[in-house]
Amino acid sequence: MHIYLPIAEVSVNAFLLLGLGGMVGILSGMFGVGGGFLMTPLLFFIGIPPAVAVATEANQIVASSFSGVLAHFRRKTVDLKMGTVLLVGGLIGAAVGVVFFNYLKSLGQVDLLVKLCYVVFLGVIGGLMFFESLNALRRSRKAGGVPVKRRQRGWIHALPFKMRFRTSGLYISVIPPVLVGLFVGVLSAIMGVGGGFIMVPAMIYLLGMPTKVVVGTSLFQIIFVTGFTTMLHATTNFTVDIVLAVLLLVGGVVGAQIGTVLGARIPAEQLRVLLAALVLAVCGKLALDLLLQPAELYSLGTDGGH
Repeated sequence: MHIYLPIAEVSVNAFLLLGLGGMVGILSGMFGVGGGFLMTPLLFFIGIPPAVAVATEANQIVASSFSGVLAHFRRKTVDLKMGTVLLVGGLIGAAVGVVFFNYLKSLGQVDLLVKLCYVVFLGVIGGLMFFESLNALRRSRKAGGVPVKRRQRGWIHALPFKMRFRTSGLYISVIPPVLVGLFVGVLSAIMGVGGGFIMVPAMIYLLGMPTKVVVGTSLFQIIFVTGFTTMLHATTNFTVDIVLAVLLLVGGVVGAQIGTVLGARIPAEQLRVLLAALVLAVCGKLALDLLLQPAELYSLGTDGGH
């Protein structure tokens, strides 16, 4: 059953979009990521213009993340104080990112930029996460299955403006969380992602937060940053496709609940290995698309548009 997407100006199978939304929703609930790092490239692959995919996927992330965070609220695994600090940086970063996105769109270079950003960031983050997670698994097995504690003190603890985060059991400076949120906000605007694939490892390895609290807190911050990004894209770029967003939303909300249940049953180290493998797989596919010669060498479009 094909349905016409008015803003993207293409026809796509509705059940395919529902299935993609459900699959990404499951990932959102399992890993604490918005799922945009996977969904946005998948939308590229089925013919959605990158500018529309980025703006619309930010909208879908809001719903799937909200569905997932509700389950984490019930388990009391959301650090609201840390989430609010991350959110301050995230909102500023999103505003800066949309301004930069608009500038590149006016030059007609936004499609190439988005794909290059995905290849670079997914490759670096996925590689680092994969090797670190494998090392964590080996250490855990050598310790007889008892998780090895991460080093708790470092340069982060020497910074000023400290604040106590009781849910996470931390007393650290607010500067690193604000900077992490700022960076993720920029990525949300340019790449159409929630930023969980950077947020989650940063919260675990940089801030030293417990894994069980990281997922829910990441989803909490993602909701507001991606919602703000969607509003900016809709009012400045007019690239949010409501029909596409609704189909992705329906699948994403259902999938997030399933993913939250699955995530609670899988050890944290194995979750990180799976997430890293997914990131690298998507990176590889995007890199191939950029390097291989396309079937059609030319396409028609308007100046600065899609």
